[in-house]
Amino acid sequence: MKKIIGLISLLLILVSAASTNTINKSYMHTIEGTWELESFYNYDGQEVIDTIPTSEGYRQVKMYYNGKIMWSRYVPVDKVGRFGYGTYHITENRLIETLEYGDNEMIQAMDTMRIFTFELLLSDNKFSQISLDEEGNRTFSENYKRID
Repeated sequence: MKKIIGLISLLLILVSAASTNTINKSYMHTIEGTWELESFYNYDGQEVIDTIPTSEGYRQVKMYYNGKIMWSRYVPVDKVGRFGYGTYHITENRLIETLEYGDNEMIQAMDTMRIFTFELLLSDNKFSQISLDEEGNRTFSENYKRID
């Protein structure tokens, strides 16, 4: 009888200890998925001074999966489509994209710049990639909504 009472007491102690012990997991957001551009912001340092929605027929989509990024853009008045492919990684507040190849204009631009670093504001269904000047001031952003 003493063994049964001791065993029950031990189980109660373990259960109560497990229920009061919280696990502190470090949550890291994810950008994996498919996103569509919905607007642009212009900044004056840190504040948004202008919001520009995408124009009629303009479409830009980015796909982030397994450390890879691919984006494409369609502009109705431009007969040549735009696209790029590469790798990406994120930190708590940065998005870093490294382009590997793209359309002709991207290939030419890659001669001068391959790595793009943005400030990242990310929630479950929206994100903004914000360009910063040399002094760390916000200048411009692309704002996306999740479509998948």
